[in-house]
Formats: sequence, structure tokens, C-alpha cells
Amino acid sequence: MTEMMKRIALASRPAGEPTAENFRLEESALPQPGPGEVLVRCHYMSLDPYMRGRMSDAESYAEPVAIGETMTAGAVGEVIASNHPRFAPGDFAFGMFGWASHGVQPGDQLRKVDPQAVPISTALGVLGMPGLTGWSGLRAYGKPQAGETLVVAAATGPVGSMVGQIAKRAGCRVIGVAGGAEKCRIATETFGFDACIDHRGKDAKAMREALAETCPDGIDIYFENVGGAVLGGVLPLMNLHGRIIVCGMIAWYNGVEDDPTAQMPLAALWRRTLVKRLQINGLLVGDHFHLFPDFAKEVAPLVASGEIAYLEDVAEGLENAPATFIKLLKGGNTGKQVVKLI
Repeated sequence: MTEMMKRIALASRPAGEPTAENFRLEESALPQPGPGEVLVRCHYMSLDPYMRGRMSDAESYAEPVAIGETMTAGAVGEVIASNHPRFAPGDFAFGMFGWASHGVQPGDQLRKVDPQAVPISTALGVLGMPGLTGWSGLRAYGKPQAGETLVVAAATGPVGSMVGQIAKRAGCRVIGVAGGAEKCRIATETFGFDACIDHRGKDAKAMREALAETCPDGIDIYFENVGGAVLGGVLPLMNLHGRIIVCGMIAWYNGVEDDPTAQMPLAALWRRTLVKRLQINGLLVGDHFHLFPDFAKEVAPLVASGEIAYLEDVAEGLENAPATFIKLLKGGNTGKQVVKLI
């Protein structure tokens, strides 16, 4: 039987939270690589919060996915045909193949993956885009110093866990924020954080009180992944010359109408920024892709030795990607969310 390609296309743009109706599973003939291109059978596909933004047509830092196009995603798998000298059948490669069982990309846009060194799925998380995001953002904008206090939201995710572990290695006191007692346990026991605060059921005032108790000397660095009440609790506790790295705002991705934190007066934020001389930097990992060789050289040996821990949440089957993605946006994953395709 001829092998076919399966993909999930964007069927419609969501209004608020995505639903199953926004996605469509399709089947087609296997694509063939052109000159300089490589055909890969994907083994694992990444799911990440940024994909919610690509489903909307609002102005952003990247073009939205067009209706009918394959949902965007990084994936890793085995080369089954190649017209590029750097890749041969049997090699493993990472590329932006999308929510699909197979993909064709120019070989110059792919990264070779060694399946003997670490599991290939790590190319999607701890040794991929999320790991680079945490490592590069902390290095470029956080500039952690021994003795400082760092708070990171979404602490057990692939970005947050990288940030916390790198900050610990720099001598910081690291406080995580996560959803639920189990994730908080993972933050301290698996990733070595000094403490972790459960944000569930807490408004900005309750978050501020919990953070003030856990951070009696204030907060020097805040790595922002969620927005919402966590940000509302952090801001009053930022120290003089504090640094805030804005990486994500998952609490607001589906709309902000019901979140009073999203209505915080700009004047109050601007005044606090002035008085505390805060540094607030937006972080887009694309600005730091050129650092990937340095990142891999430093972090890959630490992952291989177990000095940097990671956690993966593995769903099975391309057809289950939409439901898994919807759950991800509600914090239903534990660790880096991937979809096993083979």
C-alpha cells in the first residue's frame, strides 16, 4: 500500500479558546523532495503556546497560518529521501514540518540530530527552541548574579525549567510559579528550585502575598511566561534595577475580558518602571538563533549527564494533537508537550 501523508490544517480562526472545529485532519500523497530538499518521516512533533497566536490574523511578529494551511510546528524524524549532500536516508533531522506525519524542507534549513547522544525528542524541548529561549533570554536580559532572587512562571515547562536551572547554576535563589501542588513538587524535587508557589485560585493580591512571604528580599529577575494574576503579584515586589524578561502571556492568549490584571493602568506600570529603574525586555527567540551553537555546546553535555533535568508530556497520534493543544493552553500538560507520531 502506498504510504500517505497526514496533516492537520487550520480550518477556521478561533474566537477565544480554540475548539476541535478549528482544525481539520487531511490525507494526501506523500510529497517528494526537489533540488536541495529533504523528505522526513516525523517521529515527534512539538506543541507550544505560541501556536495560538499563529491561529489569529492579528498583527504580530510572525505571519499567521492561513486558513487551509498546515498548522506550524517543529518536528523531528528520520530522513527517507534526500537531495541534499548533508543528509542521507537513515539520518535524523529537526525542521519546521508542521502538524504532519511527513515534511519536505530545504536541507539548509534542517538541523541534524544524533539519536545516539540523547533521545531525539529533546530536539523539541530542552535542546530545542524552548531550551534556547530560556537560556538565551536569561543570558541576554536577566544577567543573573549570585545571591539574587529570580521568579519564573510556568516553572515546570521547558522554558521555565531551563531558566530556573541555569539561574541556580549562577547562584540565584529560584522561586517557581506553577499550577497545582504536583507541578510545584516537580519544580523543587526534579528541577531543584528553592520554592514554588501554586497560582491556582489566587488573584493578584493573593499572589503578591504568597510571593512576599517566599521572597522576603524582593524579586531581582522575573521571567514572564503567563501574564495574568502572577504578573500582578510580581510587579509590586520588583527590586531596584530589577529585570523583567517578557517571553509569553499565556493567560491572555484567548482574550483578556475576564482578567482585571489585563486592565492595569499603564500609568501605574510606567511609574513603577521609573521609580524602580526596571529593565523590561521582550524576548523573541528568533533574535537569538545565532547563539544555538553556543547553547548546544554548553547545555547538551549537561543534559546528557543529567545535570540539567527535563520532563516530557507525550501524547500519541496526530489525530489527538488538537485536543492536546487545547489542554496545553489550559495548563493541562506537565513538562514539554510533544506528540509521538510513530
